[in-house]
This record gives sequence, C-alpha cells and structure tokens, in this order.
Amino acid sequence: MLKEQERLDDLIKENLKIIQNDEVFSFSTDALLLAHFTKVRKNDSILDLCAGNGVIALLLSAKSHQKIESIEIQEQLAEMAQRSFKYNRLEERLSMHNMDLKDVYQTFKPSQFTLITCNPPYFKRNQLHQHQKEAHKIARHEIMCSLEDCMFAARHLLKQGGRLVMVHRAERLMDVLTEMRQANIEPKRIVFIYSKHGKSAVTIVVEGRKNGNQGLEIAPPFYIYNENGEYSEQMKEVYYG
Repeated sequence: MLKEQERLDDLIKENLKIIQNDEVFSFSTDALLLAHFTKVRKNDSILDLCAGNGVIALLLSAKSHQKIESIEIQEQLAEMAQRSFKYNRLEERLSMHNMDLKDVYQTFKPSQFTLITCNPPYFKRNQLHQHQKEAHKIARHEIMCSLEDCMFAARHLLKQGGRLVMVHRAERLMDVLTEMRQANIEPKRIVFIYSKHGKSAVTIVVEGRKNGNQGLEIAPPFYIYNENGEYSEQMKEVYYG
C-alpha cells in the first residue's frame, strides 16, 4: 500500500494509521488542534475543505459514526488519503473529492452540510520565503485557493445555522474574521493557541455559524508546552487522550 518515500504514522489517540510523505505533505500540530476543538454532533453532515492527506477526516471519524466527505485539489494527496481510509477500513464512511473547491458551486447542491472544517493555506500568494517544492507551496500559500475562496465555498455548502471551524495563523486573525462576515458566517468562538506561557499566540481556531447572531466567545488559552519545555497536559490530551 505504501509508495516510494511514504511511511505509516500513528494517530495515537484514535488508534488509526495515516500515510505520509515529507516530500509532498505531512500534517502538522495545527491539524490535531483543529480536530480537537471541533465538536461533532450526532446528526452532523460533515465536510473537510483543503483536506491534504485526509488527516482531519480520520481524526473526526473517531468522534463520530457518520460519513465524512473531503475536498483536496492535489491529486497525489487525495490519492494518499484514499489509501489511508482503506487501510483503516473506513472507505465506506470517508470519501475524498479530488477537485478545486472553487468548483463546489457546480458539483454540490447548496446547503448540504451542518459542519465544515478547514485548514487552509496560511500565507498570501506573494509572501516571501515560499517553500520551493510545488506541493508544499500549494498547501501553504494561497496559490490555488484564497481565504476568501474557502469562506464562500463554505457559505454555499453550509445549511442555515451550520458551523465552519477553521485553523489559521494568529497574525491573520483580522483577515479570518473579516472574510467570515463577508461570507455571512458569523464568528462565534475563538481559541488562541500559544507555544508556552509568556509568548504571543501563534495559532487560532475560529468557529463561525452561517447567518448566526452576533456574539463572540473568547475561549480559555491553550498552551502546547509547559515551562519545562515538555508537552502541556492540554497537548497530551490532544495526542494521547
């Protein structure tokens, strides 16, 4: 099942395996945090945008029993995800669409999902010091899709009152909140994630609701490391349960 330069990594808490390839894509801590802070309800219809190698679908599958769909533009990543789904015997529940999310308007009827997750490219197209490998560029920079593209795709796909949960860099907080509102997705909750105490936030997880009422909850801070440089109890919960 593994191809050249690929390996099987453990998703420890979920007791699952995922196919990874550092030359193409490997998930980061941000993906684990996105899944951790995504609350799955019993009757949710779920879609993951900018899905990479399918890690979010795998992580959420351990929180739910329903089907989960994913969209990823890079064919190699989408194919890796499909093999991971099959390896874990989840291919009946988890499906991958290898497509441009800007094509959802032609491919998907509107208002199909109650929960959408998204780990989008973080950096603007013209950002300096871009990754040199093309697959990494597409995953990390707004080359194939922008933050605005993600928001308007989510607006099309979400039912009234449906939720979008997105992870992003803290420095782009205002971009995320502005684009959410422009897509009629009202920001409802933000988690600020810090490497450790005394440092500025590095990551945010933002949850918005389609056509939701105004009112924003600031969640308690989340620290990845403690003062000794070891994983915090919060982070151990994310990794190991």
